[in-house]
Amino acid sequence: MSRPAAEASATSPAAEFDVDLFVIGGGSGGVRAARVASGHGAKVMLAEEYRLGGTCVIRGCVPKKLFVYASRFSDTFDEAAEFGWRLSVPHFDWPSLVAAKDREITRLEGLYGAGQESSGVEVVRSRAVLEDAHSVRLLKDGRRVRARTILIATGARPELPPFDGIELGITSDDIFDLKTFPRKLVIGGAGYIAMEFAGLFAALGSDVTVVCRGSNVLRGFDEDVRQAVAASYTNRGIKLILCDSIRRLERRDGHVGGGDRPRRIDVITEQGGRLVADQVLLAFGRAPNTTSLGLDRAGVKTGADGAIVVDASSRTNIPSIFAVGDVSNRFNLTPVAIREGHAFADSVFGEKAWQVDYSNVPTAVFSSPEIGTVGLTELEARAQYPAVDVYKVRFRPLKAAVTGDCEASLLKVIVDCETDRILGIHIFAEEASEMIQVLAIAVGSRATMKDFVSVMAVHPTISEEIVAMQTPTVRYDRRDASIPIVPSAAP
Repeated sequence: MSRPAAEASATSPAAEFDVDLFVIGGGSGGVRAARVASGHGAKVMLAEEYRLGGTCVIRGCVPKKLFVYASRFSDTFDEAAEFGWRLSVPHFDWPSLVAAKDREITRLEGLYGAGQESSGVEVVRSRAVLEDAHSVRLLKDGRRVRARTILIATGARPELPPFDGIELGITSDDIFDLKTFPRKLVIGGAGYIAMEFAGLFAALGSDVTVVCRGSNVLRGFDEDVRQAVAASYTNRGIKLILCDSIRRLERRDGHVGGGDRPRRIDVITEQGGRLVADQVLLAFGRAPNTTSLGLDRAGVKTGADGAIVVDASSRTNIPSIFAVGDVSNRFNLTPVAIREGHAFADSVFGEKAWQVDYSNVPTAVFSSPEIGTVGLTELEARAQYPAVDVYKVRFRPLKAAVTGDCEASLLKVIVDCETDRILGIHIFAEEASEMIQVLAIAVGSRATMKDFVSVMAVHPTISEEIVAMQTPTVRYDRRDASIPIVPSAAP
């Protein structure tokens, strides 16, 4: 029986390896690494079993932001009347939004494929698994490919705790393609994914309830931001059930439904609550996508959470195998995965080694309004620095003077008292994502509060409030025994 060509060629002394780099996973980190490595002259093969673009493009950031755009027209229509516009009654059509999203995702996937092709990367539409430190098996046709270097960039998947009836729920992977709009939506979890979907579906017309086991939403974010979001969502009619969690899901007797057609689901919580929903979104977080990759066969070490263990250069314990992006569970954001993939390719194939700096990574949550954050939270800063100044302002944007909206925006800056250096900025306001990208440059450049207040304001804007903060709202000095130290871990 003859061996596949790739396997046979691997036995030739002149061709020990079929490719210089084999990339498993065609998401943001994988495609960037493949393209850059190929540009450095490497022979590259990339395997993707689903669609090029990964979570971000296909079922994450991009479709989510398109849905967020759609949801914001609701407020815009209401506000327009206060500014003199006379509109007919608007009507939202869910299938039209889903179709528009599909067209854009298809377009972007085509661009990803074209980018790989033009860079000289060979893309294989197949699941790939490791066989050893230099071998990958393509499950679609059984080929064995020998690679000098292997990069794992398989991302993460929704993490689901075990409870009865969990098959009745959906995850963020499913919610973009529902055939019917959920009029009553229950969301389990209160992280950034849960809060983004809660805000956008409520604005589109869903009756939304969030069930959260913690005492507040968005664990790990600054406490003032968490409180602001919870208050805002409550004012918008989103029900927050805190200190509770989903115990089981039950399909109501007598209702026949198939696929994702309307169905009534009973949601029973640990505290004995009972809710009724058309759909239940399970947004409890994400786990590294390392199942059945052949890591054991290749000897690649993983942590307790299943993440691939890597060093600062993204190298695993096996010298020829690397991992970037969410699969290594370092800092799970698309731009970070892209930066890790680029650093890997430059370092291994471009002879210009560099490492990703994970300090001061800006983050945006596309809630309603948005959250933008960079640097340390107040509690983190107070735990790490002897004395901290906190500048904080809540205010109503100018537009609210006409619309009558009573919701306040929040801007918060955290400063090291000894050096005046800005340690963190946290924003809950319209266009917070746009502001935080620019502000992250200043924080990363070790700007001081004096630098900020010396800048002329642009009026009237939300961002001008940042450079108008002349006096700290409060100072915390742990060198003063009369001031208690608050633990850095948020509840």
